[in-house]
Amino acid sequence: MRRCKPQLQPSARPAVDSKARLACDVGTARIGIAVCDRDALLVSPRPAVIAGDDAQPTIAALAKDIGAMEIVVGLPLTLNGTEGVAATSVRQWCAGLGEHTSIPIVLVDERLTTVQAQRQFHEVGRNTRESRPHIDSASAVILLETYLDSRRLS
Repeated sequence: MRRCKPQLQPSARPAVDSKARLACDVGTARIGIAVCDRDALLVSPRPAVIAGDDAQPTIAALAKDIGAMEIVVGLPLTLNGTEGVAATSVRQWCAGLGEHTSIPIVLVDERLTTVQAQRQFHEVGRNTRESRPHIDSASAVILLETYLDSRRLS
């Protein structure tokens, strides 16, 4: 079984031409998905994947289809930066994902991405009920944009 280790610092880039990445915001009901283009310039949401037995193989296949060099997964740390029950659950989920793909999995601090995504929906006049089907993928977009920005700055 592959272990997922958080890499809050940029990791060495594999020898792959593509800079495409797939991001996952893992939830209990849905897994938000975002992807970036091969130049790592444009991040786009994809429809969320229903959490369950088929989620990991579906996400692994999507990552392969886009030629992803990494799968970025949000690690839900507590506000004080420690790992709680949710982080343990995501680590276990990543271990399962690792059984379906050889693409490197990078864990990234996702604190407050859902809050930020919800705030963006409210700013454009969408309430919680209207935004619920899209909030997970919007969170994945924020996660991936933050990760890419941190790599550009280093």
